[in-house]
Amino acid sequence: MASYFQQRLRSFGYAFQGVATLFRTQAHARIHLLATVLVLGLAAYFGVKTWEWAVLIGCITLVLAAEAFNTSIEFLTDLVSPEYHPLAGKAKDTAAAAVLLCALGAVVVGMLVFWPYVAVLLE
Repeated sequence: MASYFQQRLRSFGYAFQGVATLFRTQAHARIHLLATVLVLGLAAYFGVKTWEWAVLIGCITLVLAAEAFNTSIEFLTDLVSPEYHPLAGKAKDTAAAAVLLCALGAVVVGMLVFWPYVAVLLE
């Protein structure tokens, strides 16, 4: 039984190691992290509603997870195709496209959530 829990703890350790690798090696992940801090700060400043917090955190999670998937695909592609190959390029490009689509969707959600609060400040 102790072995089972040790394996579970070890798997969490590997996951946190992956998070560290993501932010240590990927400039775009650090940009997304900076955007996360900005969004969370704005949400706290404006006192957004609970459901708005949930939507914002969902978008943040989606973008960061997409960035992690993209990074893992890039690492794996570099391993299996160290020389340039058109299909390797397409794999990397479409993985990056997934991040872009998630990020653009998150920007739209952010605009929808924050606009009413910003509009009040502009009045």
